[in-house]
Amino acid sequence: MTILVTGATGNVGRLVVDRLLAMGATGVRALTNDPEKAALPAEVEVVEGYIGRPQTVPAALGGVERMYLAPLPETAREVAGMAKEADVERIVDLAGRGWWRRVEEAVEESGVAWTHLRPGEFMNNSLIWAPQIRTTRTVRDAYPGAANAPIDLDDIAAVAAVALLEGGHLGKAYELTGPEKVTRAEQVRLIGEALGEEIPFVELTHEQAVEELTPVMGEYASWYLDGKAELVEDPQEPIPTVEEVTGRQATSFAEWAIRHVEDFR
Repeated sequence: MTILVTGATGNVGRLVVDRLLAMGATGVRALTNDPEKAALPAEVEVVEGYIGRPQTVPAALGGVERMYLAPLPETAREVAGMAKEADVERIVDLAGRGWWRRVEEAVEESGVAWTHLRPGEFMNNSLIWAPQIRTTRTVRDAYPGAANAPIDLDDIAAVAAVALLEGGHLGKAYELTGPEKVTRAEQVRLIGEALGEEIPFVELTHEQAVEELTPVMGEYASWYLDGKAELVEDPQEPIPTVEEVTGRQATSFAEWAIRHVEDFR
């Protein structure tokens, strides 16, 4: 069986490759923009291409039975259509809310059997604090009481690998979260514990936080903080999907912080 992983050197796609291999998959094919720099394991067949350039995709589809589709709404319909023409039997896509739902719609319209993955906020988003912590040992941000259940990227990849390799997942849309609800202030505290020191959270107003984030996030800074404001009054609760699908508990934020401690040191 040949499994094509698109976006194979992206944040999630690279981990999907690793998870497939760990589960004993053979015939893993990786679609990547830069094969030489990809540093993928020797047993992975590497094909140069990118779903953002759909003309590069057909060369990677020969003999493919199952595919992980990275989230790119702009070309999802065209790529999913190509998969259908190539007789791909199953697509596991990474999508989400709002604009990203276009990926799900494109896959369903293609007629290929599907599994949708709908992760919540990534734990990696907390790396936005890394420059502040490294240089000032402080976090300046808004909405310390905003709470959700962020998810580790590797847990998303683990669910994707199971859905690609095992039965019982077709036609399902999996909402994915971490195992616990944590506030932003608690996230900073846990990062501090991983570092072995206390990291103060200095609360800013919405406007001040937008000003701080704009150099990094541009026009999305206000939108991002609007979402945090909503989580103060309406926090996201954890959902046990990762454990139900993979058979192991999802990664806690404390575990993630320990694993990424050097990013903050």
